Amino acid sequence: MSDSHTKIHNKPLRIAVLVSGSGSNLQVLIDAMQAGALPIEIVGVISNREDAYAITRAKDADIPVAVLSHVASGKRMGIKNFETHASAQLALWQPDLIVLAGFMRVLSAGFIDNTPAPMINLHPALLPAYKGLDTHQRVIQAGERQHGCSIHVVTAELDAGAVLTQAWLEVHQKDTAGSLQTRVQKLEHQLLPWTILLLAKGVLSLNNEQLLNQQHTCMPMLPFKLYLNS
Repeated sequence: MSDSHTKIHNKPLRIAVLVSGSGSNLQVLIDAMQAGALPIEIVGVISNREDAYAITRAKDADIPVAVLSHVASGKRMGIKNFETHASAQLALWQPDLIVLAGFMRVLSAGFIDNTPAPMINLHPALLPAYKGLDTHQRVIQAGERQHGCSIHVVTAELDAGAVLTQAWLEVHQKDTAGSLQTRVQKLEHQLLPWTILLLAKGVLSLNNEQLLNQQHTCMPMLPFKLYLNS
C-alpha cells in the first residue's frame, strides 16, 4: 500500500478478496461499495472452491473472478499451483489491499512475502486466543464468557500477525457453537467494513514501522476494540 495519504484519500482503495465459502462478508463489502459507504473498488475475487457461493455474489456485481480449485485433469489444485496462479492474478489486478474473508487454505511464507499489497484476515475469535479452526466449539467447551472476531495482518505464522481490530460479545449460557457462529458473523459484518474504512482513511496503517510508532502516539493501543453485544 502506498504511504501517500493523498493517494489513499483521493482514490478508492483497490481491494482483492480471497474466499472459500458463501461470501457473506464479501457481500457486505459489495453493498458498501455500491452504496458509496466505503471508498473502495473491489478489483477481483479469487476462490479456491468452484462451488463457493461467493463466486455468484461477485459475478452478480460484475467483479472479475478467478476460480483456482482444480487442474485440467480434474484433481484438486495443490497449494503451490494455487499460489502460482493467484500471484499472477494479483499482479494483474494490482490491489492496494488483499482481504482474506472466509478463505480456508494456509498460504506459504513465500506467497505472503511476495504479494503486491498487504493482506489482512478476518478470524472468528479474539486473537491471540483460539487460533485455527472450530473456534466457536472450542470457546463453548472452555466455558469462555467472551468471544468475538479479529482482523489481523497476515504473516507466515498462522493467525499470528498484528491484530488491528476486534469486536466482542458476551457468551450466553444457552449458546451453542451454531448460535455463536451466527452471532459472531453479525460482528464480522460490522468489523470488516469499519476496519477497511480506517485503512482507507489512513487512520490505521499496515506499514510495520508505522504500526510500531502507533504505540507512541495519542491513538489508542492496537487492537481497536468494539463491544457489539447481540
